[in-house]
Amino acid sequence: MTWGWVGTRGTWDTAEAEASMSAMADHAVTWTALAYAAVQATPFSTDIPFQDAPTVTDQEIVSAIRRAHRLGMKVVLKPVVNCGDGTWRAHIGFFDWDVPGEPSWSDWFDSYRAFIVHAATLAEAEGCEMLCVGCEMVRADGQEAHWRRLIDEVRTVYSGLITYNCDKYQEDRVTWWDAVDVISSSGYYPIDSWDEQLDRIERVVESSGKPFFFMEAGCPSRTGSPALPNDWELPGIPSGEEQLRYYRAMVGACRARPWVGGLMLWDWPATLYSEENAASNDDYCPYGKPAGAYLREQYTAWREEALR
Repeated sequence: MTWGWVGTRGTWDTAEAEASMSAMADHAVTWTALAYAAVQATPFSTDIPFQDAPTVTDQEIVSAIRRAHRLGMKVVLKPVVNCGDGTWRAHIGFFDWDVPGEPSWSDWFDSYRAFIVHAATLAEAEGCEMLCVGCEMVRADGQEAHWRRLIDEVRTVYSGLITYNCDKYQEDRVTWWDAVDVISSSGYYPIDSWDEQLDRIERVVESSGKPFFFMEAGCPSRTGSPALPNDWELPGIPSGEEQLRYYRAMVGACRARPWVGGLMLWDWPATLYSEENAASNDDYCPYGKPAGAYLREQYTAWREEALR
C-alpha cells in the first residue's frame, strides 16, 4: 500500500500519521511505498527545489521509514516530481535534443538526478528494501541515456533494489528495463480489461527476465470508477460496493498470474478519515470500507501461499 501521498511538510511525523500507518499495517500490508513529491513550477521548468516546502523534510522521511520498519513492513522509498501549475508529470518535456538558450532534458535531469540521488542516500542509510527512481514520466521515458546515467549514479550510493514505475499501457514501451532490478507500473486498468492487459504485460516480463509488480493500482469508492479507475475526479456518488467489485476483479486476475509479484495499492493518507465517515468517503483508501476487509483477507492468503 502507498502511504502518505503527496508528502506535504508537517504531515508525516505526527500522532495522526502514526495511527494511520498502524491502521494500514493491520490490513496485512507487508510492503509500503512512502511516496512524496517535490514540486517544479511548470512542465517546462528545469529546477526541482526538493529541499523546500511543501515537500516533507528529511527528518519526516526518516521517521516514516523507521515507523514502517517497526511495524514489520518493508519499504519502497518513492520520491516523485509534480508540477506546481497542476500539469501531470507525464507531460514534463523538452526538445528531443539540447538547444542553446532553451530549457533542455540535460538541465532537467541534472536537477532530477540530484533529487533522486539524495533520496537514494536516505534509503541506504535507513535500510529501505527498494527505491523507485521515477513515476509515470511518459514523455521522459524516451530519454534512455539520461535514465541509465541516473540509475548508475543511484547504484553508487544505494545497494537495494531499484524499480521504475511506468504509467499504464507503457510497460511495453520502456526500452531500458534491463537497467533496473524490478519492473513496475501503474495498473489503473478498466475492470473488464485486466486479462487483456496482463497478457500484454506478461510478454514484457518474459522477455526481460525481471520480476514485476504493480507499483500503483486501485479504484476510488465511487460509482463509475471501476470503468476509469485512474480518474480521481470522475463524477459519482460514494460506493464501497463499487470499489469492492473492482478489487475482486483486480486481485482475482493478478493472483491467477504467478509472475505478478504483488500490488502496491493506491493509497493510504497520512491523516486518515474516521471509520465512521468511511461510507461517505469516495477516494482510493479502503479503510473502513468493504474493500478493506477484502484486502486483509486476500493479502493474508497471498502471504501464506508465498510462505509455503
